[in-house]
Amino acid sequence: MAVSDSPSGGSTPPQQEQQPNKYAFTKPLSLAGPTDADLQRNNELDKFLLDSGLYESNEESAARKEVLHRLDQIVKNWVKQLTRQRGYTDQMVEDANAVIFTFGSYRLGVHGPGVDIDTLCIGPSYVNREEDFFVILHNILAEMEEVSELQPVPDAHVPVMKFKFQGISIDLLYASISLLVVPEDLDISHGSVLYDVDEPTVRSLNGCRVADQILKLVPNVEHFRTALRCLKFWAKRRGVYSNVTGFLGGVNWAILVARICQLYPNAIPSMLVSRFFRVYTQWRWPNPVMLCSIEENELGFPIWDPRRNPRDRFHTMPIITPAYPCMNSSYNVSASTLRVMMEQFRYGNKICDEIELNKAQWSALFQPYIFFEAYKNYLQVDIIASDADDLLAWRGWVESRLRLLTLKIERDTNGMLQCHPYPNEYVDTSKLCAHSAFFMGLQRKEGVRGQEGQQFDIRGTVDEFRQEINMYMYWKPGMDIFVSHVRRKQLPAFVFPGGYKRTRMPRHISHQAEKTGDDATKCYSGSGSGSSERCIKRKSCPEMVDKKPGKPDKRASISPQRLECVSPESCTSKSGGTTQMSIECIEVVRLAGSTTKDANDNCEVKSSDALPGSGLSTEVADMQISEPGFVDTTHDMLKSRSVEIPNENGVLNGDKAQDLALDCLESAETESTNSLSNYKEGDNDTDQRLDKECNFIPRAECSDYVPNASSQNLNCEMSDSVVLYKLKKGLG
Repeated sequence: MAVSDSPSGGSTPPQQEQQPNKYAFTKPLSLAGPTDADLQRNNELDKFLLDSGLYESNEESAARKEVLHRLDQIVKNWVKQLTRQRGYTDQMVEDANAVIFTFGSYRLGVHGPGVDIDTLCIGPSYVNREEDFFVILHNILAEMEEVSELQPVPDAHVPVMKFKFQGISIDLLYASISLLVVPEDLDISHGSVLYDVDEPTVRSLNGCRVADQILKLVPNVEHFRTALRCLKFWAKRRGVYSNVTGFLGGVNWAILVARICQLYPNAIPSMLVSRFFRVYTQWRWPNPVMLCSIEENELGFPIWDPRRNPRDRFHTMPIITPAYPCMNSSYNVSASTLRVMMEQFRYGNKICDEIELNKAQWSALFQPYIFFEAYKNYLQVDIIASDADDLLAWRGWVESRLRLLTLKIERDTNGMLQCHPYPNEYVDTSKLCAHSAFFMGLQRKEGVRGQEGQQFDIRGTVDEFRQEINMYMYWKPGMDIFVSHVRRKQLPAFVFPGGYKRTRMPRHISHQAEKTGDDATKCYSGSGSGSSERCIKRKSCPEMVDKKPGKPDKRASISPQRLECVSPESCTSKSGGTTQMSIECIEVVRLAGSTTKDANDNCEVKSSDALPGSGLSTEVADMQISEPGFVDTTHDMLKSRSVEIPNENGVLNGDKAQDLALDCLESAETESTNSLSNYKEGDNDTDQRLDKECNFIPRAECSDYVPNASSQNLNCEMSDSVVLYKLKKGLG
């Protein structure tokens, strides 16, 4: 079996301390080690992670190894069976082989209880993916009692078969390499495995190759693992862990953490977590994060190269994989999800500063993000099917396309209406049909004063999204999707723990209480008349709305029409009547760490059909800033920008250079480092140098960093990091 007995599912590179240049392709920011206070905080962090149940028991570890061993036997027998059926010699049948590799969190050694195992089956050249893997092997697994929830996804970007084996979730990929016999000791990191294979196979192989390369490029594997385990837990608690939804997945977080390990090679996990938030709070996307230089190869597979590939220039948050062919692992990130992640990074940075000042405990960093108190308006996406098996496949398809709805709303509103897709799935157990639901928060773009009565009509956007969803090639009767608008006060009970809405905490107490502001958003949903009412500004409380003389009474608020399923056919249909809803005084609680102030903005939202066919229309009123002189710079920092491209003479376009200038947050970071009394003097100096060296640098000044277009080695050091931009000027 190709998987070793190490917890990571692969061999662990030997550690060689005090040789940071061996691992990083740029100089480290600091070589400082931990102080006594750092060691104390590290012990507290270790205890917190252990108490939080992030480590699996010995019994669970043994069960995983047994499952991997059984899976290895199954694929070996499968390949021998196919070899015999195709008339190969007895010797070929005896030599026929397939091997199982692991990747992802299991390979990296950061998996926890109950998580799935990412696996890759490598077979010989005559065993294909389309028929042999997704049909024959699928049927073999379907007949096994140990296998449940079997779900093939052949049309995914990386084709995968999902199932549970003895209760343990498995994601199984397949790669057919150009060998008649696959050796048991196959070196997957060698470039020869990529000869004469197609791009889906390359993507399937890349998971294992990237995981091995990451472990080779970090100075201390154990410190890397602890920091990564900690930050993955944080990301899940704060609702920003989901590649499919447009946030970051396991490999993305691993690369980000590995880069911090390279920049601070002697730091222990508690220091790495703090530096993670400090660095990425100041990062100027779309400058890419890379662990090594991007290499070209004679095999000619496409690599991430914004000079040659126009699509790469508009990636929002490039995080580049370290193994050939180097790709952007975070292409799903949109402007909206980047905004959410940056706000969460600022939240994490603030809490870490307080921890280092002994003003907070580690538990404060991991307070869950209360999504259903963060916005006043939401999109609810209900997914139904005839039974649980159909729902499993249908939900997977819809979830993989939800990020497209975010992108379409950004596109059709010119980025003025912001979406916050939430990766958690919710189930209404009271429904008699198989049901699943996802939610998105809605708000107008911060810091932009809109015209009174400005309207964003996204009915066509929702209809377009639903039409694309309904093109599912494995659609069955009973599969349906409903997109509806719902205000915070009318959220269904099943989204709250125990079915009860928690009492909102006062805003002025609690670390995690989100800063408030008013959304000033009106949502219209209806298939009826196109008339709309103007936004009415009110200075009074929403519950104390004054009636204006000569105007008719407002229609009472009614909950939007809901799915009441007795059977999929009897569920509320698109052709049903309309239910009107009036929502007034929309208020949005900003994410923790946001720099925006409270706004005094009152408007109303009307919806006249919560069913998907009607779509949505969102109208935004004028926003009144309650604190004079306040300027929101968040939207400027996060606005979409393309990666800069040198011209034929190696000189950058002036406009793009100006647009992508790395104007670091010097004052904020300097104040932060100066306030932390427990820092070593040398480390403090380095962090302050970080800011001073990261001030605005004209890109022409850095033209020596720009590789020539004909270069065989894409040295992207010049755009790797906000903190590394001026290495040749003495940083390090």
